[in-house]
Amino acid sequence: MKPKWKILLAVLVLALIAGGVTASVRWSQRDLVTVQTGLASKSDLTSIVTASGEIKPRNYINIGANAQGRITQILVKEGDHVRKDQVVARIEHIQAQADVTAYKAAVSSAMADSAAAEAGVTAQDDAIQTAVATIEKSKSEVARAKMLLDRADLLQQHQLIAKQDYDTRIADYRSAQATLREDEARLAQVKSQRVQNSAQLNSYQRRVTQSEAGLARISDVLAKFDAVSPIDGVVTNLPVREGETVVPGVQNSAASTIMTIADMSLITAEVKVDETDIVNVQLGQEVAVKIDAMPDKSFAGKVIEIGNTAILRSSGLAASQSTTSSQEAKDFKVVVALTNPPSEIRPGLSCNAKITTAVRHGVVTIPIQALTVRTKGDLEAPKTGTPAVQAAAIPSNDKSLKVELQGVFVVSKGHAEFRKVETGITGATDIEVLSGLNDGDQIITGSYKVIRTIRNETPVKVDNTIPVVDVKT
Repeated sequence: MKPKWKILLAVLVLALIAGGVTASVRWSQRDLVTVQTGLASKSDLTSIVTASGEIKPRNYINIGANAQGRITQILVKEGDHVRKDQVVARIEHIQAQADVTAYKAAVSSAMADSAAAEAGVTAQDDAIQTAVATIEKSKSEVARAKMLLDRADLLQQHQLIAKQDYDTRIADYRSAQATLREDEARLAQVKSQRVQNSAQLNSYQRRVTQSEAGLARISDVLAKFDAVSPIDGVVTNLPVREGETVVPGVQNSAASTIMTIADMSLITAEVKVDETDIVNVQLGQEVAVKIDAMPDKSFAGKVIEIGNTAILRSSGLAASQSTTSSQEAKDFKVVVALTNPPSEIRPGLSCNAKITTAVRHGVVTIPIQALTVRTKGDLEAPKTGTPAVQAAAIPSNDKSLKVELQGVFVVSKGHAEFRKVETGITGATDIEVLSGLNDGDQIITGSYKVIRTIRNETPVKVDNTIPVVDVKT
Protein backbone atom coordinates (compact mmCIF):
# COMPACT_ATOMS: atom_id res chain seq x y z
CA MET A 1 0.00 0.00 0.00
CA LYS A 2 1.30 3.35 -0.92
CA PRO A 3 2.19 5.80 1.86
CA LYS A 4 -0.38 8.27 0.57
CA TRP A 5 -3.21 5.87 1.12
CA LYS A 6 -1.91 4.93 4.52
CA ILE A 7 -2.08 8.55 5.60
CA LEU A 8 -5.62 8.98 4.28
CA LEU A 9 -6.71 5.80 6.05
CA ALA A 10 -5.18 7.01 9.34
CA VAL A 11 -6.94 10.39 9.03
CA LEU A 12 -10.21 8.66 8.32
CA VAL A 13 -9.86 6.43 11.37
CA LEU A 14 -9.04 9.42 13.58
CA ALA A 15 -12.05 11.31 12.24
CA LEU A 16 -14.31 8.36 12.96
CA ILE A 17 -12.94 8.08 16.50
CA ALA A 18 -13.41 11.83 17.15
CA GLY A 19 -16.95 11.74 15.79
CA GLY A 20 -17.77 8.80 17.99
CA VAL A 21 -16.38 10.52 21.08
CA THR A 22 -18.31 13.72 20.28
CA ALA A 23 -21.52 11.80 19.69
CA SER A 24 -21.00 9.88 22.91
CA VAL A 25 -20.49 13.10 24.92
CA ARG A 26 -23.53 14.76 23.38
CA TRP A 27 -25.64 11.68 24.03
CA SER A 28 -24.53 11.57 27.65
CA GLN A 29 -25.40 15.30 28.05
CA ARG A 30 -28.69 15.22 26.14
CA ASP A 31 -30.66 16.06 29.38
CA LEU A 32 -28.06 18.45 30.83
CA VAL A 33 -29.50 21.94 31.66
CA THR A 34 -27.27 25.03 31.69
CA VAL A 35 -27.86 27.22 34.77
CA GLN A 36 -26.42 30.23 36.53
CA THR A 37 -25.72 29.92 40.23
CA GLY A 38 -24.96 31.95 43.32
CA LEU A 39 -24.21 31.29 46.97
CA ALA A 40 -26.43 31.57 50.00
CA SER A 41 -24.42 33.84 52.26
CA LYS A 42 -24.69 35.61 55.59
CA SER A 43 -25.02 39.36 55.40
CA ASP A 44 -26.87 42.34 56.83
CA LEU A 45 -30.29 42.97 55.30
CA THR A 46 -32.51 46.04 55.40
CA SER A 47 -36.17 46.07 54.37
CA ILE A 48 -37.25 49.37 52.86
CA VAL A 49 -40.66 50.66 51.77
CA THR A 50 -40.52 53.44 49.18
CA ALA A 51 -43.26 56.04 48.83
CA SER A 52 -43.70 59.46 47.26
CA GLY A 53 -45.59 62.55 48.37
CA GLU A 54 -45.01 66.19 49.25
CA ILE A 55 -43.68 68.40 52.01
CA LYS A 56 -46.32 69.80 54.35
CA PRO A 57 -46.27 71.66 57.66
CA ARG A 58 -47.76 69.63 60.47
CA ASN A 59 -50.24 72.40 61.25
CA TYR A 60 -51.53 75.01 58.84
CA ILE A 61 -54.60 77.26 58.88
CA ASN A 62 -56.56 78.68 55.96
CA ILE A 63 -57.79 82.05 57.18
CA GLY A 64 -61.16 82.69 55.60
CA ALA A 65 -63.37 85.75 55.45
CA ASN A 66 -65.83 86.07 58.35
CA ALA A 67 -67.57 89.07 56.79
CA GLN A 68 -68.34 90.20 53.28
CA GLY A 69 -66.65 93.29 51.97
CA ARG A 70 -63.72 94.87 50.20
CA ILE A 71 -60.21 94.29 51.54
CA THR A 72 -58.84 97.66 52.63
CA GLN A 73 -55.52 96.51 54.15
CA ILE A 74 -53.23 93.51 53.88
CA LEU A 75 -50.72 93.92 56.68
CA VAL A 76 -48.36 91.04 55.75
CA LYS A 77 -46.80 89.53 52.66
CA GLU A 78 -46.05 85.97 51.67
CA GLY A 79 -43.14 84.57 53.67
CA ASP A 80 -43.64 86.88 56.67
CA HIS A 81 -43.58 85.45 60.20
CA VAL A 82 -46.71 86.28 62.22
CA ARG A 83 -47.68 85.85 65.87
CA LYS A 84 -50.84 84.46 67.38
CA ASP A 85 -53.74 87.01 67.51
CA GLN A 86 -51.90 89.35 65.12
CA VAL A 87 -54.18 91.24 62.69
CA VAL A 88 -53.05 90.33 59.18
CA ALA A 89 -55.77 91.93 57.03
CA ARG A 90 -58.76 94.27 57.31
CA ILE A 91 -62.08 94.39 55.48
CA GLU A 92 -64.12 97.55 54.94
CA HIS A 93 -66.24 98.10 58.08
CA ILE A 94 -67.81 101.60 57.98
CA GLN A 95 -71.32 100.49 59.02
CA ALA A 96 -70.09 98.18 61.79
CA GLN A 97 -67.79 100.91 63.17
CA ALA A 98 -70.69 103.40 63.19
CA ASP A 99 -72.87 100.91 65.06
CA VAL A 100 -70.14 100.40 67.65
CA THR A 101 -69.82 104.17 68.15
CA ALA A 102 -73.61 104.50 68.59
CA TYR A 103 -73.74 101.67 71.12
CA LYS A 104 -70.82 103.13 73.04
CA ALA A 105 -72.74 106.43 73.31
CA ALA A 106 -75.86 104.56 74.47
CA VAL A 107 -73.84 102.74 77.10
CA SER A 108 -72.31 106.01 78.32
CA SER A 109 -75.74 107.66 78.55
CA ALA A 110 -77.27 104.72 80.39
CA MET A 111 -74.34 104.61 82.79
CA ALA A 112 -74.69 108.37 83.49
CA ASP A 113 -78.41 108.00 84.23
CA SER A 114 -77.69 105.01 86.41
CA ALA A 115 -74.98 106.91 88.28
CA ALA A 116 -77.34 109.85 88.87
CA ALA A 117 -80.11 107.56 90.11
CA GLU A 118 -77.67 105.76 92.37
CA ALA A 119 -76.51 109.10 93.79
CA GLY A 120 -80.15 110.05 94.44
CA VAL A 121 -80.77 106.77 96.23
CA THR A 122 -77.66 107.31 98.32
CA ALA A 123 -78.80 110.83 99.24
CA GLN A 124 -82.22 109.50 100.20
CA ASP A 125 -80.57 106.86 102.39
CA ASP A 126 -78.78 109.69 104.16
CA ALA A 127 -82.07 111.60 104.46
CA ILE A 128 -83.76 108.54 105.94
CA GLN A 129 -81.03 108.19 108.53
CA THR A 130 -81.41 111.92 109.38
CA ALA A 131 -85.20 111.59 109.62
CA VAL A 132 -84.89 108.58 111.90
CA ALA A 133 -82.53 110.52 114.16
CA THR A 134 -84.96 113.47 114.16
CA ILE A 135 -87.85 111.17 115.09
CA GLU A 136 -85.83 109.76 117.97
CA LYS A 137 -85.17 113.29 119.16
CA SER A 138 -88.86 114.19 118.79
CA LYS A 139 -89.82 111.11 120.77
CA SER A 140 -87.48 112.27 123.54
CA GLU A 141 -89.11 115.70 123.48
CA VAL A 142 -92.57 114.11 123.69
CA ALA A 143 -91.46 111.98 126.63
CA ARG A 144 -89.95 115.00 128.42
CA ALA A 145 -93.07 117.10 127.76
CA LYS A 146 -95.30 114.27 129.04
CA MET A 147 -93.21 113.97 132.20
CA LEU A 148 -93.50 117.75 132.85
CA LEU A 149 -97.25 117.64 132.17
CA ASP A 150 -97.74 114.75 134.61
CA ARG A 151 -95.86 116.68 137.26
CA ALA A 152 -97.96 119.75 136.53
CA ASP A 153 -101.14 117.63 136.93
CA LEU A 154 -100.05 116.68 140.47
CA LEU A 155 -99.28 120.25 141.33
CA GLN A 156 -102.58 121.37 139.82
CA GLN A 157 -104.47 118.93 142.00
CA HIS A 158 -102.96 120.59 145.09
CA GLN A 159 -103.23 124.06 143.54
CA LEU A 160 -99.48 124.50 143.75
CA ILE A 161 -98.98 125.71 140.19
CA ALA A 162 -100.24 128.71 138.38
CA LYS A 163 -102.92 128.17 135.75
CA GLN A 164 -100.72 129.81 133.14
CA ASP A 165 -97.81 127.49 133.80
CA TYR A 166 -100.09 124.46 133.68
CA ASP A 167 -101.49 125.54 130.30
CA THR A 168 -97.95 126.02 129.06
CA ARG A 169 -97.08 122.39 129.99
CA ILE A 170 -100.12 121.16 128.08
CA ALA A 171 -99.18 123.21 125.01
CA ASP A 172 -95.58 122.00 125.12
CA TYR A 173 -96.72 118.38 125.23
CA ARG A 174 -99.13 118.82 122.31
CA SER A 175 -96.46 120.67 120.30
CA ALA A 176 -93.95 117.82 120.86
CA GLN A 177 -96.55 115.29 119.68
CA ALA A 178 -97.25 117.34 116.56
CA THR A 179 -93.53 117.60 115.79
CA LEU A 180 -93.17 113.80 116.15
CA ARG A 181 -96.06 113.18 113.74
CA GLU A 182 -94.54 115.65 111.29
CA ASP A 183 -91.14 113.91 111.44
CA GLU A 184 -92.75 110.48 110.97
CA ALA A 185 -94.66 111.76 107.92
CA ARG A 186 -91.45 113.20 106.50
CA LEU A 187 -89.70 109.80 106.99
CA ALA A 188 -92.53 107.98 105.23
CA GLN A 189 -92.31 110.42 102.32
CA VAL A 190 -88.53 109.95 102.02
CA LYS A 191 -88.92 106.17 102.09
CA SER A 192 -91.57 106.33 99.38
CA GLN A 193 -89.30 108.46 97.19
CA ARG A 194 -86.44 106.03 97.81
CA VAL A 195 -88.58 103.13 96.59
CA GLN A 196 -89.41 105.06 93.43
CA ASN A 197 -85.76 106.01 92.87
CA SER A 198 -84.65 102.41 93.50
CA ALA A 199 -87.04 101.21 90.81
CA GLN A 200 -85.71 103.90 88.48
CA LEU A 201 -82.13 102.85 89.33
CA ASN A 202 -82.94 99.23 88.46
CA SER A 203 -84.40 100.41 85.17
CA TYR A 204 -81.25 102.39 84.38
CA GLN A 205 -79.07 99.43 85.34
CA ARG A 206 -81.05 97.17 83.01
CA ARG A 207 -80.55 99.74 80.27
CA VAL A 208 -76.81 99.66 80.96
CA THR A 209 -76.77 95.85 80.76
CA GLN A 210 -78.82 95.88 77.57
CA SER A 211 -76.62 98.54 75.99
CA GLU A 212 -73.44 96.67 76.98
CA ALA A 213 -74.82 93.45 75.47
CA GLY A 214 -75.61 95.28 72.26
CA LEU A 215 -72.13 96.81 72.28
CA ALA A 216 -70.56 93.36 72.79
CA ARG A 217 -72.60 91.96 69.89
CA ILE A 218 -71.77 94.73 67.47
CA SER A 219 -68.12 94.74 68.63
CA ASP A 220 -67.98 91.04 67.74
CA VAL A 221 -69.41 91.88 64.33
CA LEU A 222 -66.77 94.59 63.93
CA ALA A 223 -63.99 92.18 65.00
CA LYS A 224 -64.98 89.83 62.15
CA PHE A 225 -63.83 92.46 59.69
CA ASP A 226 -60.25 91.89 60.94
CA ALA A 227 -58.46 88.72 59.81
CA VAL A 228 -56.45 87.45 62.80
CA SER A 229 -53.78 84.76 62.86
CA PRO A 230 -54.78 81.93 65.25
CA ILE A 231 -51.23 80.53 65.47
CA ASP A 232 -47.57 81.51 65.30
CA GLY A 233 -46.33 80.73 61.82
CA VAL A 234 -45.37 81.83 58.33
CA VAL A 235 -47.62 83.17 55.58
CA THR A 236 -47.32 80.48 52.89
CA ASN A 237 -50.15 81.53 50.56
CA LEU A 238 -51.67 84.94 49.86
CA PRO A 239 -54.14 84.64 46.97
CA VAL A 240 -55.91 88.02 47.38
CA ARG A 241 -54.95 91.67 46.99
CA GLU A 242 -56.14 94.95 48.45
CA GLY A 243 -59.36 96.13 46.82
CA GLU A 244 -60.71 92.64 46.13
CA THR A 245 -64.03 91.57 47.63
CA VAL A 246 -64.25 88.51 49.86
CA VAL A 247 -67.30 86.58 51.00
CA PRO A 248 -67.69 84.28 54.02
CA GLY A 249 -68.81 80.68 54.21
CA VAL A 250 -68.17 79.51 50.64
CA GLN A 251 -66.19 76.26 50.69
CA ASN A 252 -63.35 75.83 48.17
CA SER A 253 -63.89 79.33 46.86
CA ALA A 254 -60.97 81.63 46.11
CA ALA A 255 -63.07 84.55 47.36
CA SER A 256 -63.43 83.02 50.83
CA THR A 257 -59.74 82.38 51.61
CA ILE A 258 -57.58 85.37 52.48
CA MET A 259 -54.31 83.58 53.26
CA THR A 260 -52.73 80.41 54.61
CA ILE A 261 -50.52 80.45 57.70
CA ALA A 262 -48.34 77.41 58.44
CA ASP A 263 -46.66 76.41 61.67
CA MET A 264 -43.16 75.71 60.34
CA SER A 265 -41.84 74.48 63.69
CA LEU A 266 -42.65 70.91 62.62
CA ILE A 267 -42.17 70.02 58.95
CA THR A 268 -43.52 66.72 57.65
CA ALA A 269 -43.42 64.65 54.50
CA GLU A 270 -46.89 63.31 53.73
CA VAL A 271 -46.46 60.26 51.50
CA LYS A 272 -48.72 57.52 50.12
CA VAL A 273 -47.70 53.93 50.81
CA ASP A 274 -48.96 51.04 48.69
CA GLU A 275 -51.51 48.78 50.38
CA THR A 276 -49.17 45.79 50.05
CA ASP A 277 -46.49 47.56 52.11
CA ILE A 278 -48.54 49.42 54.73
CA VAL A 279 -48.71 46.39 57.06
CA ASN A 280 -44.93 46.65 57.54
CA VAL A 281 -44.96 50.35 58.45
CA GLN A 282 -45.04 51.23 62.14
CA LEU A 283 -44.84 54.39 64.24
CA GLY A 284 -41.32 55.52 65.09
CA GLN A 285 -39.60 53.83 62.15
CA GLU A 286 -36.66 55.72 60.66
CA VAL A 287 -37.08 57.34 57.26
CA ALA A 288 -34.74 58.87 54.71
CA VAL A 289 -36.45 61.67 52.76
CA LYS A 290 -35.15 63.09 49.48
CA ILE A 291 -36.66 66.29 48.14
CA ASP A 292 -36.74 66.70 44.36
CA ALA A 293 -35.65 70.32 44.64
CA MET A 294 -32.57 69.23 46.66
CA PRO A 295 -31.48 66.02 44.91
CA ASP A 296 -28.04 65.86 46.53
CA LYS A 297 -29.32 65.83 50.11
CA SER A 298 -31.15 63.28 52.24
CA PHE A 299 -33.05 64.24 55.39
CA ALA A 300 -33.71 61.98 58.35
CA GLY A 301 -37.16 61.59 59.84
CA LYS A 302 -39.52 59.31 61.74
CA VAL A 303 -43.02 58.00 61.11
CA ILE A 304 -45.47 59.89 63.36
CA GLU A 305 -48.83 59.02 61.78
CA ILE A 306 -50.27 56.13 59.79
CA GLY A 307 -53.64 56.53 58.08
CA ASN A 308 -56.37 53.95 58.58
CA THR A 309 -58.40 54.87 55.51
CA ALA A 310 -57.56 53.48 52.09
CA ILE A 311 -57.21 56.10 49.35
CA LEU A 312 -58.07 55.27 45.73
CA ARG A 313 -54.99 55.89 43.62
CA SER A 314 -56.93 57.13 40.59
CA SER A 315 -59.15 59.71 42.27
CA GLY A 316 -57.48 60.41 45.62
CA LEU A 317 -60.77 59.86 47.43
CA ALA A 318 -61.23 57.60 50.43
CA ALA A 319 -62.35 54.12 49.44
CA SER A 320 -65.27 54.44 51.87
CA GLN A 321 -66.55 57.45 49.88
CA SER A 322 -66.60 55.57 46.60
CA THR A 323 -70.10 54.66 45.41
CA THR A 324 -68.87 51.74 43.31
CA SER A 325 -67.03 48.60 44.24
CA SER A 326 -63.53 48.72 42.81
CA GLN A 327 -60.48 46.50 42.91
CA GLU A 328 -58.12 49.26 41.81
CA ALA A 329 -54.88 49.95 43.64
CA LYS A 330 -55.11 51.76 46.96
CA ASP A 331 -52.69 53.73 49.09
CA PHE A 332 -52.51 54.74 52.74
CA LYS A 333 -51.31 58.11 54.06
CA VAL A 334 -48.15 58.08 56.16
CA VAL A 335 -46.80 61.24 57.83
CA VAL A 336 -43.07 61.55 58.45
CA ALA A 337 -41.66 64.25 60.75
CA LEU A 338 -38.33 65.64 59.51
CA THR A 339 -35.69 65.82 62.23
CA ASN A 340 -33.68 68.81 60.98
CA PRO A 341 -35.47 70.40 58.02
CA PRO A 342 -33.49 73.03 56.11
CA SER A 343 -34.51 76.66 56.33
CA GLU A 344 -35.06 76.87 52.57
CA ILE A 345 -37.69 74.13 52.57
CA ARG A 346 -41.12 75.08 51.26
CA PRO A 347 -44.55 73.44 51.63
CA GLY A 348 -45.66 71.60 48.50
CA LEU A 349 -42.21 70.38 47.40
CA SER A 350 -42.29 66.86 45.95
CA CYS A 351 -40.36 64.23 47.86
CA ASN A 352 -39.59 60.53 48.09
CA ALA A 353 -39.34 58.61 51.35
CA LYS A 354 -37.54 55.38 52.12
CA ILE A 355 -39.01 53.87 55.28
CA THR A 356 -36.78 51.33 57.04
CA THR A 357 -39.27 48.71 58.20
CA ALA A 358 -36.80 46.05 59.44
CA VAL A 359 -33.06 45.41 59.84
CA ARG A 360 -31.37 42.00 60.20
CA HIS A 361 -27.69 41.39 60.95
CA GLY A 362 -25.73 38.28 59.92
CA VAL A 363 -28.64 36.34 58.41
CA VAL A 364 -28.61 33.90 55.48
CA THR A 365 -29.73 35.68 52.32
CA ILE A 366 -30.28 34.71 48.69
CA PRO A 367 -31.10 36.71 45.54
CA ILE A 368 -34.83 37.29 45.21
CA GLN A 369 -34.92 35.80 41.69
CA ALA A 370 -33.76 32.42 43.00
CA LEU A 371 -36.97 31.98 45.02
CA THR A 372 -39.80 30.17 43.24
CA VAL A 373 -43.18 28.64 43.97
CA ARG A 374 -43.85 25.23 42.37
CA THR A 375 -46.41 22.49 42.81
CA LYS A 376 -45.33 19.19 44.31
CA GLY A 377 -46.26 17.27 41.19
CA ASP A 378 -44.42 19.75 38.99
CA LEU A 379 -41.19 18.97 40.85
CA GLU A 380 -41.19 15.21 40.22
CA ALA A 381 -37.97 13.88 38.72
CA PRO A 382 -38.10 13.71 34.90
CA LYS A 383 -38.79 10.34 33.33
CA THR A 384 -36.75 8.91 30.51
CA GLY A 385 -37.48 10.74 27.29
CA THR A 386 -39.19 13.65 29.08
CA PRO A 387 -37.62 17.11 28.67
CA ALA A 388 -35.92 18.16 31.90
CA VAL A 389 -37.14 21.75 31.73
CA GLN A 390 -40.73 21.17 30.72
CA ALA A 391 -43.34 21.60 33.38
CA ALA A 392 -45.00 18.33 34.17
CA ALA A 393 -48.65 18.01 33.25
CA ILE A 394 -50.03 15.56 35.76
CA PRO A 395 -53.60 14.50 34.93
CA SER A 396 -53.97 13.04 38.39
CA ASN A 397 -56.69 13.66 40.93
CA ASP A 398 -54.17 13.43 43.76
CA LYS A 399 -54.55 16.79 45.53
CA SER A 400 -51.22 16.33 47.33
CA LEU A 401 -49.44 16.74 44.00
CA LYS A 402 -51.07 20.16 43.52
CA VAL A 403 -49.80 21.61 46.80
CA GLU A 404 -47.65 24.69 46.17
CA LEU A 405 -44.20 24.79 47.72
CA GLN A 406 -41.90 27.79 48.16
CA GLY A 407 -38.23 27.09 47.77
CA VAL A 408 -35.03 27.19 45.73
CA PHE A 409 -32.99 24.77 43.63
CA VAL A 410 -29.63 23.77 45.08
CA VAL A 411 -26.84 22.27 42.96
CA SER A 412 -25.91 18.96 44.60
CA LYS A 413 -23.56 16.47 42.88
CA GLY A 414 -24.28 17.93 39.48
CA HIS A 415 -28.07 17.80 39.89
CA ALA A 416 -30.79 20.33 40.76
CA GLU A 417 -32.29 19.60 44.16
CA PHE A 418 -35.41 21.50 45.27
CA ARG A 419 -35.41 22.67 48.89
CA LYS A 420 -38.36 24.12 50.67
CA VAL A 421 -37.45 27.34 52.53
CA GLU A 422 -39.06 29.79 54.91
CA THR A 423 -38.34 33.43 54.25
CA GLY A 424 -38.18 36.58 56.34
CA ILE A 425 -37.78 40.21 55.34
CA THR A 426 -37.10 41.34 51.78
CA GLY A 427 -34.37 43.78 50.81
CA ALA A 428 -33.75 45.57 47.53
CA THR A 429 -32.26 42.52 45.77
CA ASP A 430 -32.00 39.81 48.44
CA ILE A 431 -34.39 38.01 50.76
CA GLU A 432 -33.82 36.51 54.20
CA VAL A 433 -33.96 32.71 54.56
CA LEU A 434 -35.11 31.50 57.97
CA SER A 435 -34.78 27.77 57.34
CA GLY A 436 -33.95 25.29 54.57
CA LEU A 437 -30.52 26.61 53.53
CA ASN A 438 -27.09 26.93 55.04
CA ASP A 439 -24.40 29.52 54.53
CA GLY A 440 -22.41 28.61 51.39
CA ASP A 441 -25.05 26.47 49.63
CA GLN A 442 -24.86 26.81 45.83
CA ILE A 443 -28.28 27.80 44.52
CA ILE A 444 -29.63 28.25 40.99
CA THR A 445 -30.30 31.91 40.23
CA GLY A 446 -31.11 31.76 36.53
CA SER A 447 -32.36 31.78 34.05
CA TYR A 448 -35.93 32.70 34.96
CA LYS A 449 -37.29 30.10 32.52
CA VAL A 450 -35.10 27.37 34.01
CA ILE A 451 -36.17 28.18 37.58
CA ARG A 452 -39.84 28.09 36.59
CA THR A 453 -39.63 24.84 34.60
CA ILE A 454 -36.73 22.72 35.85
CA ARG A 455 -37.55 19.53 37.73
CA ASN A 456 -36.07 17.88 40.75
CA GLU A 457 -32.90 15.77 40.23
CA THR A 458 -32.30 17.23 36.76
CA PRO A 459 -28.59 17.15 35.77
CA VAL A 460 -27.26 20.66 35.39
CA LYS A 461 -24.21 22.44 34.05
CA VAL A 462 -23.07 25.64 35.73
CA ASP A 463 -22.18 28.50 33.41
CA ASN A 464 -21.68 31.81 35.22
CA THR A 465 -19.94 33.63 32.38
CA ILE A 466 -21.38 37.03 31.65
CA PRO A 467 -22.83 37.10 28.11
CA VAL A 468 -21.34 39.67 25.78
CA VAL A 469 -23.91 42.02 24.30
CA ASP A 470 -23.21 43.74 21.00
CA VAL A 471 -24.03 47.42 21.18
CA LYS A 472 -24.41 48.88 17.72
CA THR A 473 -23.89 52.59 17.50
